[in-house]
Amino acid sequence: MDMKTGETHSGRGEPALEAIGIGKTFATTPILKGIDLRIAPGEVVALLGPSGCGKTTLLRIAAGLLAPSAGRMRIAGQLVADGAHHALAPEARGIGMVFQDYALWPHLNTLANVAFPLRMRGLPKAERNKRAHDALARVGLADMAERFPGTLSGGQQQRVALARAIVAEPPLVLFDEPLSNLDRELRESLALEMGTLLRELNLSAVYVTHDQAEAFTIANRVAVMLGGEIAQIATPEALFSDPATPEVAQFLNIGALIDGEIRAREFRCHGRMVRVTAPGEDHADGPARLLIPRTAIARSDHGPLKARVARCQFQGDRYLLHLDFGEGDRSLVCPSDSPVAQGEMISLALNATRLRLFAHA
Repeated sequence: MDMKTGETHSGRGEPALEAIGIGKTFATTPILKGIDLRIAPGEVVALLGPSGCGKTTLLRIAAGLLAPSAGRMRIAGQLVADGAHHALAPEARGIGMVFQDYALWPHLNTLANVAFPLRMRGLPKAERNKRAHDALARVGLADMAERFPGTLSGGQQQRVALARAIVAEPPLVLFDEPLSNLDRELRESLALEMGTLLRELNLSAVYVTHDQAEAFTIANRVAVMLGGEIAQIATPEALFSDPATPEVAQFLNIGALIDGEIRAREFRCHGRMVRVTAPGEDHADGPARLLIPRTAIARSDHGPLKARVARCQFQGDRYLLHLDFGEGDRSLVCPSDSPVAQGEMISLALNATRLRLFAHA
């Protein structure tokens, strides 16, 4: 993996998708601000971010449903967009798409749904049916060809939509929040199934979602989008262990961000004069923020940092302590084997290797 970009190299040849300086402005409002993104063959990248961050706009540009205001985009080496001057039509890009509601035709059986893109391309019936059967077999639905969408489970409908997206063997498949309308339990199970399928099929894909667990389950790399930019792109593990900015850490809810200052390579919390040795690289003296991961465990009575228990939540096999540091600092959630009374002050046993320090800009 490239440590600078978080990029994996899962195959040779042209990138499945390459975006260089992609910008998009509506009226005078910038939605995308110079997006650079490279997806290797066989790689799944999730675009993760809050509403309005630009992830759907970027997906629509890749699909050919929007033209960028600036920048270039290639799919499997083919130039599909070059600023506002050149944009290849969606049907000429050869990509597959899976939509939020799967967009299956209720009056067509499974085979006809999967074969529909080939029918639109004018392929003979015998050839498109054979390829549709092959696509259904690849997603484990070989015996469902004659069934209608209304008789299938949510997971089976998802597989039909995926089979339709891959029937023409596209170089890239785009997923537009396909699980967003489902309840959490079903979404989690289908995300696991989808991630397994994508790896088995070795697909190249862009997967848009606002759900962190879904992105981490499905993607090889996750691009966290904030304010029209890719704030960080990395593997899920790298995002949690080494967030690039406080904003990324806050969006991912990794832990508590404590305001303070650095003095002589040590961090002091404002108003508490509690010292925590600054980890990692040297930082200049001045205002800073300390990230305490949510996996910090409250055990020691002599830890360097204290917090008040705002709430103790029973989880069946453990308790979750919601801790308050006061002074506007964000609260921290950490596990405990035993309950702690609300309002009690406890010390945190901090793991110095997991702390992250950010100097104020």
